[in-house]
Amino acid sequence: MWARFRPDPFVVGLLLTVGIASVLPARGWAAPVVAFVADAAIVFLFFLHGAKLSRAAIVRGVTHWRLHLTVLAMTFAVFPLLGLALAALPAIDPDLATGVLFLSAAPSTVQSSVAFTAIAGGNVAGAVCAAALSNLLGVVVTPLLVTALIGGDGGAHVSGAAAVTIALQLVAPFAIGHAMRPWIGAWIEGRKRLVSYADRGAILMVVYAAFGAAVVEGLWQRTGPGEIALILGLSVVLLLVVLVMSWVGSGWLGFAREDRIVVQFCGSKKSLAAGVPIAGVLFPAATVGFIILPLMVFHQVQLIACAWLARRYASRMGPPPAQKAD
Repeated sequence: MWARFRPDPFVVGLLLTVGIASVLPARGWAAPVVAFVADAAIVFLFFLHGAKLSRAAIVRGVTHWRLHLTVLAMTFAVFPLLGLALAALPAIDPDLATGVLFLSAAPSTVQSSVAFTAIAGGNVAGAVCAAALSNLLGVVVTPLLVTALIGGDGGAHVSGAAAVTIALQLVAPFAIGHAMRPWIGAWIEGRKRLVSYADRGAILMVVYAAFGAAVVEGLWQRTGPGEIALILGLSVVLLLVVLVMSWVGSGWLGFAREDRIVVQFCGSKKSLAAGVPIAGVLFPAATVGFIILPLMVFHQVQLIACAWLARRYASRMGPPPAQKAD
């Protein structure tokens, strides 16, 4: 009975991390140190995944164009349509509606999508390619979607810094790790717990750095409990709908279980790291804080929900429960 209903340790860790970031966020000289440690953890994580995956698995991931198109459709088509539906609800004021629409147009995450795919036993190579492609295209697609959904002069300009960051922080360590596979691959294969700890540790560090930065900027001073509760409720509903649609839809398309996990985890995420700088370019500085609030809340909800879901998938030898309900 206890084993069935006890809380997942990783979910508990995420909640504790959010609590610590709320009470003791990194300030002053500690903020860049925490950001550096989080980046280093992500680099190490992708290095390990590159060393662990075989060449055949990577080729299958890169050339799986149906998988990538499905993830992009979830991120940049299904999400915006759902965002329009939520923004049209009578209970949502115009400012919050703008935040919801921006959330729906943001690109997918990379590190947490890959980490959860790995935990759940999905196609890691496919997740790396699909999530990275979504994040890279988001630099261009997200401003265009925001202009179409919210309006604007269409003159938003986003630099190539995001593409450089993805190349240096994610793709390069993945490639270096894979190049070193002949020497270290067997050693890493024999230490699967190391990769598991790296997955979870990287996510916890990213959560602490991102949420702590929002707290330092005055998150709790600018937002009342009622607004937080409404945004939280909308985030839960939106994530639940997307998780169900991505799993059932990928099943209808004939994807294997490993690829359905990729569609579900990569297609249901929204990137706080990519969304915040894009919002800073597209909106006036005085309004950015409130506009990105739905994205910040959704980011935490997706991490907690997907952590539980990934662990549930990993604990079962057969297909996930959702597949049996198709």
